[in-house]
Amino acid sequence: MALPWLQRVELALFAATFLCGAVAAAALTRTQGSFSGRCPLYGVATLNGSSLALSHPSAPSLCYFVAGASGLLALYCLLLLLFWIYSSCIEDSHRGSIGLRIALAISAIAIFLVLVSACILRFGTRSLCNSIISLNSTISCSEAQKIPWRPPGTALQFYSNLHSAETSSWVNLVLWCVVLVLQVVQWKSEATPHRPLERGDPEWSSETDALVGPRLSHS
Repeated sequence: MALPWLQRVELALFAATFLCGAVAAAALTRTQGSFSGRCPLYGVATLNGSSLALSHPSAPSLCYFVAGASGLLALYCLLLLLFWIYSSCIEDSHRGSIGLRIALAISAIAIFLVLVSACILRFGTRSLCNSIISLNSTISCSEAQKIPWRPPGTALQFYSNLHSAETSSWVNLVLWCVVLVLQVVQWKSEATPHRPLERGDPEWSSETDALVGPRLSHS
């Protein structure tokens, strides 16, 4: 069964949201791993000789929340995409009004989670960078990636990874908003009552002509 074109556009957007969520989760997880499991968001850096160190990291649960929300939403999008591809090719499946309402609720929750995650990434990264720049050891957070960190091997490409996670989250937020708009349009189109045909309608005339033949007009 061929899916409606609005739902096909929705599935294409789900594919894009899956990629954005996966990139955000992977980038933040990689950054946290480079800090030995400590969360650098909203962290405070100190200067140890000629090396930098993360002296006051945030609670690891903060990074777990952002990475987990992005990863779970990406997994949801992937499973939903595979389900509808399977349904359109194998089964005669149709999303009813209840399923559409559930999808609307999930999209609204997803927008909230992605917005919170993007804000945490934005302000958490800015707080860390301000802490690094205030030490007067570098003029930018990207340049701080070239400075040795303690312990050795810490903070490899931390700013590039955090920037990628933040950018992916903002793009993901826009995509989820478009998905929600498409779902609202589909819900309103299904909720619009269909008026029965009357004698004066062109559709009524064409259908009756096909059944009983055209009527002759009397002069």
